[in-house]
Amino acid sequence: MMFDVLKPLSDDLLIDIHRVSNQALGKKVVFHTQHDAPNLMEDSIAIIGVLDNRGSNSNISLDDLDKIRLQFYNLFPGNWNTPIYDLGDILPGSSVEDTYFVIKSICAELIKKRIIPIVIGGSQDLTYGLYRAYDNLDQMVNLVAVDSKFDFDNGQNTTLANSYLSKIIVDEPNNLFNYSNIGYQTYYNSQEEIDLIEKLYFEAYRLGEVSHNTTIAEPVFRDADLVSIDMQSVKSSASANLKPFIPNGFNGKEICTLARYSGISDKVSSFGIFNHNNTSEEAELIAQVLWYFIEGYHYRSKEYPIGTRENFIKYIVPMEDEDLIFFKSNYSERWWIEIPYNITNNKLKRNTLLPCSEDDYLLATKQEIPNRWWKAQRKNCI
Repeated sequence: MMFDVLKPLSDDLLIDIHRVSNQALGKKVVFHTQHDAPNLMEDSIAIIGVLDNRGSNSNISLDDLDKIRLQFYNLFPGNWNTPIYDLGDILPGSSVEDTYFVIKSICAELIKKRIIPIVIGGSQDLTYGLYRAYDNLDQMVNLVAVDSKFDFDNGQNTTLANSYLSKIIVDEPNNLFNYSNIGYQTYYNSQEEIDLIEKLYFEAYRLGEVSHNTTIAEPVFRDADLVSIDMQSVKSSASANLKPFIPNGFNGKEICTLARYSGISDKVSSFGIFNHNNTSEEAELIAQVLWYFIEGYHYRSKEYPIGTRENFIKYIVPMEDEDLIFFKSNYSERWWIEIPYNITNNKLKRNTLLPCSEDDYLLATKQEIPNRWWKAQRKNCI
């Protein structure tokens, strides 16, 4: 059923992939071809292209994603043992909503099988289709977007790619628990949008903050279900993406670091890359972003301080109104803070552990409430 709506890789591309080194990724991945479809195993990774760019106002043709694929399959894997599949491409539907539905259906099926879909767009509004894949999974969704804009825009001349977050917030069923933006640039966002982020208790980290210290983003990705990367968050000098020209943004090393944080998160179950120009130059960076996500996936520690907590140190910090409870892993030295269950009003239906940093613990010892904990508490009650 899934492969009925997926366009297989072309024979010409497969011939090019066949020429790569025997140790390269092109010889390790199982492809959906015109003659054969892969037998998908659980606990694996599936790459899907979406050839729909209608959500943006660009005139970039997306006939195929061969440039990105060829760059990626020429790279050499790390010490990887997870099966990787390339399922081919989703073609544009009669309407954008049709494309969303196909993304939703395919990704929902994959996520249920513990297969992580890596979606390569296409315009960033395709994130909406990925988000809708969680509708029947009985969970709230944490969305992290690496983006210079919040994509709330509802102006007359706006595009779907610049307003998809509004659609996620407004449309039913509303499964969104948290939205976090990594790398926003203030001059691209109105004060009303910035105020709305605060009003909804969402999180936003400015480009300068993250570039100065990328580790502040790690706890945010550790709590994400879905990660969406807008390639226009990368400056043109790093991406070779000159239309539009982007003077400020992440460099190549920083965007790859963020992709690795996404992959290493035990919770991330879908990943997308959008808003690129589909050029040979930019394809090389996108291939490396994909590589770092998969590299991070292979370093997942599957640690979460719930159930048995033998490998965690528990810290209790007395505050004026209640105690804050922290857990630190003896293995990775990562930190979590507990969000207590409120029987009268709790979206999460149980005690929840929120990833945090050691700085949050040190802040609490000075009787200052960590901002991420406070926002999570507020969201839990609205």
